[in-house]
Amino acid sequence: MLKIELPAETSLKVLKRDGRVQSFSSHKINEALSRSIAGTNTVCTEKTIDEIVEDVTTSIAEIGDTETITIEQIDECVRTSLYKKGLSDIARHYTHYRVEKVRNRELRRDVNHMIEQLMNKESSVVNENANKDSNVFNTQRDLTAGIVSKAVGLKMLPKHVANAHEKGDIHYHDLDYTPYSPMTNCCLIDFENMFKHGFYIGNAEVESPKSIQTATAQTAQIIANVASSQYGGCTFDRIDEVLAPYAELNYQKHLKTAEEWIETSEKQHLFAEEKTKKDIYDAMQSLEYEINTLYTSQGQTPFTSVGFGLGRNWFEREIQKSILRIRLKGLGKEQRTAIFPKLIFTLKEGLNLNPEDANYEIKQLALECSIKRIYPDILNYEKIKELTGSFKAPMGCRSFLQGWKNAEGEDVTAGRMNLGVVTLNIPRIAIESKGNEERFWSILEERLLVIRDALWYKAKRTMDAVPENAPILYRYGAFGERLHTNQSVSELFLNKRATVSLGYIGLYEAATVFYGSDWEGNEEAKAFTLNILRRLKEKADQWGQETSLHFSVYSTPSESLTDRFCRLDTEKFGLMDDITDKGYYTNSFHYDVRKKPNPFEKIDFEKEYVPYCSGGFIHYCEYPKLQNNPKALEAVWDYAYDKIGYLGTNTPIDRCYECEFEGEFHPTERGFQCPNCQNTNPDTCDVVKRTCGYLGNPQKRPMVEGRHKEIAARVKHMEER
Repeated sequence: MLKIELPAETSLKVLKRDGRVQSFSSHKINEALSRSIAGTNTVCTEKTIDEIVEDVTTSIAEIGDTETITIEQIDECVRTSLYKKGLSDIARHYTHYRVEKVRNRELRRDVNHMIEQLMNKESSVVNENANKDSNVFNTQRDLTAGIVSKAVGLKMLPKHVANAHEKGDIHYHDLDYTPYSPMTNCCLIDFENMFKHGFYIGNAEVESPKSIQTATAQTAQIIANVASSQYGGCTFDRIDEVLAPYAELNYQKHLKTAEEWIETSEKQHLFAEEKTKKDIYDAMQSLEYEINTLYTSQGQTPFTSVGFGLGRNWFEREIQKSILRIRLKGLGKEQRTAIFPKLIFTLKEGLNLNPEDANYEIKQLALECSIKRIYPDILNYEKIKELTGSFKAPMGCRSFLQGWKNAEGEDVTAGRMNLGVVTLNIPRIAIESKGNEERFWSILEERLLVIRDALWYKAKRTMDAVPENAPILYRYGAFGERLHTNQSVSELFLNKRATVSLGYIGLYEAATVFYGSDWEGNEEAKAFTLNILRRLKEKADQWGQETSLHFSVYSTPSESLTDRFCRLDTEKFGLMDDITDKGYYTNSFHYDVRKKPNPFEKIDFEKEYVPYCSGGFIHYCEYPKLQNNPKALEAVWDYAYDKIGYLGTNTPIDRCYECEFEGEFHPTERGFQCPNCQNTNPDTCDVVKRTCGYLGNPQKRPMVEGRHKEIAARVKHMEER
């Protein structure tokens, strides 16, 4: 029997309202007093505060049973001490603050209150996911269902986990789906398995495809069904290699026709090639349109990625070229940039990296596509193997599986999945430590205990599913194996086949607390941030040894979380220069977006972090318009090849159809505006920005305020030429 239990927590000294037991800290009393004093007109010296803290500590010691001191007893001691000092205003404010905390917690779990926020279209509710159009009926229905799921989910979570999430110490992702439902997060769909053996969707049995057109039609059906059965992104990895055999079936059919009507063998083969090339292009174009016109049961276009670039034969090469040419062409008569699928092109030395390589021309096509359509992002083959243990594309935008072999010793990537993410608010720990490193590490250890319990609960909840809950995943091959109705879904998760992710945000802000806002060139400051990730990885590895799951450290995309954590910390600590005053927190290990290293410096700065967070990562560089300078982008790609595994291109591609402007729209409080004619109409302009790992169109589907501010703050890492 596989061991899947976690060790018990260490016994501590203060019984919290959420059931946790922690060591008593006079520092927390000091914080609470300072907050209460700030809410009154009373002037109170530090000496007086210290006297009150000392008095409260003495009173607590006199209670007797110090091993079971409750928060309520501590509060009573604080109020008594304040009244003894004649500070009744502060005592009343302290009591009011405590009452308000309880009231706000109840409101966050009040379904009627949350639905009222939705009806009022409050930004934090309707713009949480930039891929959801809150004006559409099925999205509105999903948002309403999500509110119910969140309210129920918070009650299902262990009390201390729910409390930590609500306070903003951690973020338990996707509460609108889980734990209410035992759903999984993201995956690499096993398309090869499904095509080969067939599958069921609804009432239909789907047989193995006999052409590339049928294979891509089935691909869209599978993606729609998988995306409705989980809540995260899905990836079709090695799409060129998996679809090639079905393109070859087209070729054989055309060749047979040619043999009946064309005399020479050479012309027969040329005819078959030309017909097959058109079939491939048409099939891939249909797939692009189908994905962008799909709506899942969650009211959104499926978060879809496709990985390609390693194929070598004629069919594989033609599929690669078609994917890129179709993206370059754009969608519809206005040739708008497709938001999905995310394209991920692999560079490999000896295949496509250098001019003498057989597929170098496809790299040139990929460069052109990145310059004009932002995608593809690139994977560097050898570096991904080094960082993650085997080569594979990410699940969705950035979640990477680690190398894993089945019982037969075969390396397996397709058909594996992630069970969810819980993210740690790193800047808050730094703020609470007030620049004391010893206290920082102490608070971090305390929060990691909560994160551990949250992740373990998230993973265990997925094991409550039964194969019939999501037949496409568990019974018909999307998750690789095909379970019988009486088998446990945990068979696909345990033995480290699945991952669960410890996320983090805001290394920049955390180091700013200790070393100031321009710390990137300070070796001591960088060592501090690296030590944070090193500690997260040590704990994740430890939890993996104690269980049968792979715990990975994950650089959270933080689409809405960049706003939420910063907003909560601003409410708690006020505006702090270069920390909370920006209105957002910096994603993961990224260089401060307001600064201007060149692309090579940025890559060199960030490359040291990824070995500690190989469960999820991506690097970006910001560029001006590059249409006239493709060699500049190629120079960055080549420089990055042996240094980082995954690199995205951010370059302005906004278009105004009223004045024909092409370039970068100006950010405004309400969205983005054409700098030439001030057009903001989403029907007559195409604004495409990278919201996190995926692209978004903020004119059509607005993003949360913090993400908007972060995008507006980005500066270019290269001068325009």
